[in-house]
Amino acid sequence: MQIIGFVVVFTLAHALAYTIAGVIALQISKDIYEGKKRLCTFLNDMSDETERAHVQRWFLPAQLLRGALMAIVLLPILSALQQLSTLLLFLFFVMLMFVYTHVSSASPFIDNIEGQVYFRKEYVMKQALVKFQLEMIIYATIFSVMMTIAIRMIL
Repeated sequence: MQIIGFVVVFTLAHALAYTIAGVIALQISKDIYEGKKRLCTFLNDMSDETERAHVQRWFLPAQLLRGALMAIVLLPILSALQQLSTLLLFLFFVMLMFVYTHVSSASPFIDNIEGQVYFRKEYVMKQALVKFQLEMIIYATIFSVMMTIAIRMIL
């Protein structure tokens, strides 16, 4: 039961934190996500009804799948996580979500290490880099608070 609880809590924490961070990011990063002159034209345009509908349709199923997969990978170290101090547990989740899933991700993007190597210069924009980093910091922090509380109180 503890394993199922961890996967469920992790998945829901991921989906909720990602949604909250995305809502905040969209408010401060409309120049990335909306309009014909948006900075990242390779992303769906949130001001286009058809493209926005595609994102809305697939956002939650994609995040639930991502959350479950990430949780399953951590199952072998679940007992070790429970033994960490509260501060170390929080820092573990922050670094896991910010560093592993973002900054050092093997998939290149304009604001991670691989993107700096493989993207053409016109796609590596300081303005977009800062906004994406901020979005991921917000996500990692919210997620980590939720997971730290959950592990301390529920699991």
